[in-house]
Amino acid sequence: MKSYAYFPGCSLEKMAHSYHLSTIETARALGVELKELEDWNCCGATAYFHVDELLAFTLCARNIAMAEQQKLPLVAPCSGCYKNMYFTRDHLRHDADLAEHINDALAEDNLKFSGDSTVHHLIEVFVNDVGLKEVKAKVTHPLKGLRVAAYYGCQILRPKKSKAEDVEQPQFFEDLVAACGAEPVPYPLRLTCCSGALIITNREAALSLVRNLLESAVQAKAAVIVTACPLCQVNLECYQKQVNREFGTELNVPVMYFTQLLGLALGLPPKRLGLGSELVAVMPAIKEAQRVEPALASTS
Repeated sequence: MKSYAYFPGCSLEKMAHSYHLSTIETARALGVELKELEDWNCCGATAYFHVDELLAFTLCARNIAMAEQQKLPLVAPCSGCYKNMYFTRDHLRHDADLAEHINDALAEDNLKFSGDSTVHHLIEVFVNDVGLKEVKAKVTHPLKGLRVAAYYGCQILRPKKSKAEDVEQPQFFEDLVAACGAEPVPYPLRLTCCSGALIITNREAALSLVRNLLESAVQAKAAVIVTACPLCQVNLECYQKQVNREFGTELNVPVMYFTQLLGLALGLPPKRLGLGSELVAVMPAIKEAQRVEPALASTS
């Protein structure tokens, strides 16, 4: 069993609690041990880096330093938390003066950043460390017939982390969906921003971006959109009624976390994955796909 220092982040404490539940359940089923950092703090989200960059770096460095104390790689399910801590580590490893200033602050907490612990998004752990072959081998309830729009969003892949990383035509999310037995559909807007926090400052523009993402999934005949970020989840699911009022649409698209999709394929009960609390019910779409699939097979 491979172990990781687990950073749930603020969103998974409340609004994305179902992501936390399904993360713990799927990790356990795949033989991954997640050891939650005992005294983790907010990563600063996106906004804080534009308010006080030094303190924002310090917030992220503190979490990384705690993972280093445990001699464990750090894993985050939230794309924003992952991006902030990944690039904090990268920045401090190449800026000795900044690292020294931050370590002066961390010394008050008996911590020191060294850059030894790597930082990973949860989906990378499942795809790369566990491996798609192992994931597929553990699938007991393949989600045949379920058409899925795999939505990366913008923060998992950007900014680019290495020359080898394919940020224009990634495939790992679709490969994970396929390993679950579901059918990843062509989804042209899979890398487009969900509007992030723009809903606070420019509601009309934000709702327009959300509408585009939902309509693209509908046009692809996807039964569900699957996300890997709590903010993307909120924007795509929670603002559907507002989108419909603003643009006269009738969108009603189920949105779920990739850990929930994976958990179902692994045979875990929906309730343990946090399913049932979403605004647009997911299970009817999945049951409909399972009902239609045998019918199609019997006529072929």
